[in-house]
This record gives sequence, C-alpha cells and structure tokens, in this order.
Amino acid sequence: MVSMCTPVTEEGRHVFEIVGYSKHRGMGHDAFIRSGTFSVGGHEWAIRFHPDGYSSSSGNGDIDFISVYLELLDKDAKVRASCDLSLVVQNTGLSTSVHKTGPRIFHQGQNSGFAPQTNVFMKRNELKASGYLQNDRLTIECVVTVMMKPQVATTKFLNKIDLPPSNIIENLGSLLETEEGADVRFSVRGETFAAHRLVLAMRSPVFKAELYGTMMEGRSQLVTIQDMQPAVFRALLHFIYTDSFPDMVDHEGDAIIEMIRHLIVAADRYAMDGLKLICQSILCEKLNVMTVATTLALAYQHNCDMLKDACHEFLTASNSNVLDIVIATPGYKNLKTTCPSVLADAFEKAMKRRKT
Repeated sequence: MVSMCTPVTEEGRHVFEIVGYSKHRGMGHDAFIRSGTFSVGGHEWAIRFHPDGYSSSSGNGDIDFISVYLELLDKDAKVRASCDLSLVVQNTGLSTSVHKTGPRIFHQGQNSGFAPQTNVFMKRNELKASGYLQNDRLTIECVVTVMMKPQVATTKFLNKIDLPPSNIIENLGSLLETEEGADVRFSVRGETFAAHRLVLAMRSPVFKAELYGTMMEGRSQLVTIQDMQPAVFRALLHFIYTDSFPDMVDHEGDAIIEMIRHLIVAADRYAMDGLKLICQSILCEKLNVMTVATTLALAYQHNCDMLKDACHEFLTASNSNVLDIVIATPGYKNLKTTCPSVLADAFEKAMKRRKT
C-alpha cells in the first residue's frame, strides 16, 4: 500500500483603496481604518491601516511608520495562512510587495490574529516620496493563502509500467524550430518564416482556406503577410505549434501588454478562438487606469465580449477621481477620436450600473 499527503491551499486577493489619505492622518496612535471584509478559505478577513502607526503589546511602536495588517475576523477561529502585502504604484497600476508573511497560525482576538507581527510597514517619509501615494490616494493589495486540510490518498501497490507523458507538443515545437519538412514560407516585413501547411490548417480555418483552398496563397511557396510585425507572427506560430506563448525575454511591462494586444488582432484575423480567449484573460488581469481605454477600443474592434465586460465593470466600479485619470490618458483621447460610439456606450453602461 502507498499513501500520499498533498497540501491543499486556497488563495484570495483584495485591494483596499484609501482616498483622501491626508485626511486620515492625525487619527491618533493605534487608531485605524478597516477595509471591507473578504472571504478566503471559508474565513473572513480584512486589511487594517494605521495612518499614525501602531504599537504592539510590547509597546515598540514607531510613529514615523505607517502600519498595515491582515486581520482574521472569525471569532475563536484558528487558521493557518500566509499573506503578501503590497502597495500599488498609482500611475502604472503595478504592485510591489512590501511585506510577506510565511504560513503561520492566525487566532482571532489575540495579537496572533494579525500579520505581519511587526508594526513597521513603511517609513512615512518614504511613502510620501514614492509613487504609491499620488493625488492623495493610497492603494493596498493583499494576497492571502489559506492552508486547508491536506488531502491524503491511499492506493494499492500494483505491478505496472510507468508510461512517459505525451511529448507531442515538444515534437511539434521541434518541428517548427528545425523547419524539417516545411512546405510553405511566410514573408513578414523582410523576415522569412518556414512552416507546415497541415499544422497551420489544423489549427486555423483561415490558414486552411488560404493554403488548401482556391486562394492564391494555396499555390505559392512564399506567402506575404501584411499588417503584422515579425515578432507577433513568430509568437503566433509558436502558439499554433505548442499551444503556449514563447518566452518574452525582450518584453517587460507595457511591452508585454502591447504584444498581447497584437496577438488578439492576429487571433481574430485567423479565427483562433482559443488564443483570443487566453489573450483576453491576460488583458483583464492587466486592466488599470492607464490601459482600460485602449483595451476597451480593442475589445470592440475585435468582438472580445469577455474583455468588453471587464472594461465596463472596471469603469463602473471606479469613482469619479479614477475616471478623471482615465479621461486624461492617451488611450482615452485616441478612443474619443477613433471610436466615439464605443466611448458613449461604455460610459452609458457605467452610469446605468451605478444607478442600480
């Protein structure tokens, strides 16, 4: 007999926006404001923010620091969990981890009901000089991981031969890399890519029509691709052969978002719905005040319903100050010029949802 114990975890994320930060100053040492409650692992949690610092039972508080905690709210509960407290850069929407707490026991009603176990989160003068505090707004992000009851499985020991995992994806990727047996080439802005007609036709109905139909491309050994960058076509081919994205070592931050936007256009062009959905999901996770307008225009232009809904939800959930920032972005100005009907529809839906 063989038994195996597997850890089981549940993760949740909560964002706490503090508007009018300066007006919360002067509440007094140990005074705090608390976020809305959120549930992770069947337990209720909240973020506590002490603008003027907090002194623990040991009395070692420091008023030159702000204090931020994850708090367990369930009475008499003992929960094993870890947390990662981050601050969000206002003009980019990107978060930076400030304090991580490894797995430990949270016990409501005691000091152990909080994490971290230090009241020193960030110096107040460092916060003031950082990009985290802008327009009198501070955004705290907390990721909670709750350790659930581990899963224990018992199985009979059987004489058997272990089979290796499928390597078809690896083989197809090698086929693309080595160009072995390639029977069609694509010219994209001066770069040439070799591929296999059958693989492309299997993955895209548009490629199938172009390469096996009556269109000119079906009879040509060299197909010219218009209106696409070589890096985007390379990533498209990589996904066709491996069902995954290539390592984007040359892309960071906004460059990755821009690449995903181009891939949505390519996925729509070649009717690759799976790739289109994956790209929508990535852009949903990257939504912030700087990207929402451009992303909304893209969603309308390429019939990305999931992405449209996410943009509308973002605008609806945003207060007037956030909307003012959105309106000031280049993406909004471009959307206003090129797609005024999209803009009107988006803000009309946002206002209707606010009223309900």
